[in-house]
Amino acid sequence: MQRPENLLLVFFGMVATGKSYLASAWAKHYDVPYYNSDRVRKKLAGLDPETSQQEEVDKGIYTPEFSRRTYDALIEYAEHCFQADKQACVVLDGSYQSLSERDLLRKYFTDMVRLVFVHCTCSEEVVKKRLDIRTSDPDAVSDGNWQIYLAQKERFQPVTNKEHVIELDTDAPLNVLIQKVATEVII
Repeated sequence: MQRPENLLLVFFGMVATGKSYLASAWAKHYDVPYYNSDRVRKKLAGLDPETSQQEEVDKGIYTPEFSRRTYDALIEYAEHCFQADKQACVVLDGSYQSLSERDLLRKYFTDMVRLVFVHCTCSEEVVKKRLDIRTSDPDAVSDGNWQIYLAQKERFQPVTNKEHVIELDTDAPLNVLIQKVATEVII
């Protein structure tokens, strides 16, 4: 299958919905740049990616101000890639909980590249299992936990009819998910 070009692919959703797993696998499969909000956030804070920062909701490096810095940095990284290569494919991975956050990406990139959002979801049972596995994984980068999931569930703004989004239930084999996204984005 051909490599996607001139594409910003944004994987988003609540904690433990499989967005990072799928986004990183997509990027590796197509050998394209991949930027993860958890890694960028910790880099901005001067921390190693695997350093646990179990904070309460909206505290520490998870304040709204620090989150703004993180998501602005993701925009800068993607913008840099497209300035260097107009036909690049770049993958962003973050919660993008609010419609305004998703609209900000549209504002920056709609005239520059093809922008595709992939909304990752799964059942709450699957989220709980993934969070349990994550707590014992020393290489885990995400600090997401059940409290963060519940907070995101309260504030996550659903996809609207005006948004063009691929909806994916990530409780499927990885190769199937990659193929579903590829079918939608590669022409």
